[in-house]
Amino acid sequence: MKRSLVSLLAVFVLSATVLAGCDKGYDQNGVERSDTEESGNIADKKVGVCIYQFSDLFMSLYREELGKALVDSGFSKDNIMFFDGFNDPDLQISQVRRMIDEGVDVLIVNPVSSASAEAITDIAVEADVPLIYINREPAATDEARWEENEWDVTYIGCDARQSGMYQGEIISDLGMSIVDTNGDGVIQYMMIEGDPENIDSQFRTKYSVEMLSDAGFKMECVSDEIGYFHRDTANQIMGKALAEGSHLEVVFCNNDAMALGVMDALGNSDKKAGKDIFIVGVDGLEEALQRIIDGGLAGTVFNDYAQQAISTAEAAKKFVSGESNDHYIACRYIKVTAENADKILEEIKE
Repeated sequence: MKRSLVSLLAVFVLSATVLAGCDKGYDQNGVERSDTEESGNIADKKVGVCIYQFSDLFMSLYREELGKALVDSGFSKDNIMFFDGFNDPDLQISQVRRMIDEGVDVLIVNPVSSASAEAITDIAVEADVPLIYINREPAATDEARWEENEWDVTYIGCDARQSGMYQGEIISDLGMSIVDTNGDGVIQYMMIEGDPENIDSQFRTKYSVEMLSDAGFKMECVSDEIGYFHRDTANQIMGKALAEGSHLEVVFCNNDAMALGVMDALGNSDKKAGKDIFIVGVDGLEEALQRIIDGGLAGTVFNDYAQQAISTAEAAKKFVSGESNDHYIACRYIKVTAENADKILEEIKE
């Protein structure tokens, strides 16, 4: 596929709305659009949104922006449903079935896992309901089916390989003389992965290290741990490494929440972030940006959830109006260091 570098508890939250326009005519199957569609009113169209886990801070921000964007696109607050998947793939699949039974016109899914996306795709296609995946990219094999069969399925997000490369560049730009604190010519690092089954996590893990190696840095992996994108888990992982006396110079974290957890652990030690140990994350959370400005966090990679939410709402509107979307709608990450963290922070506070 072409692209740019790119236990049954359900909680739903309702959002808000306005009216918007679309062209008169026929849908992609040659069926004449309803009077509602022809008049440009999509307020009666139902949108079902599944988020992998509400407690994820980044996805909470994304969810809030998505609600606003759907409102601005013309969907009614009474017809937008958000469901918390509680990081349970089976629960999320049941939520998708429930929304289809309730007659949603378009599905927006932040999948619990890439592996479960294929089943969700099959359910949506069988029900003839357009499907938009967000933030967590399904497997390439599933994406290939969308294009081969010309299904109304798309993914909106960034290429996680780029985020991994940017993490590596942040460390590379600091220079060996700064990062190599014990002067042995080797970067001793810890990798804290989000979820080993998550494609974005896999790419960030791989490309952050590869970028540094390709730049000529000798690398030694002291530890590779799974933090499941949780701040507290990363705190515990780092606390254990410090207690064991592990020499670490760099900690790569697949997201900012875990990077902040590492910094929490360092705050209870004699090691100083940004001096003894250099930490990088991904997302561009407000707290992380402030930590960069304050000189603790080495950097992060901004994942522009607000712009992605707008793109998602636009794609949803096109689908319910009988139009098609590209199968991959790409965005780009932004590398964030002390040089631009204040600018990014100002933007997200607006």
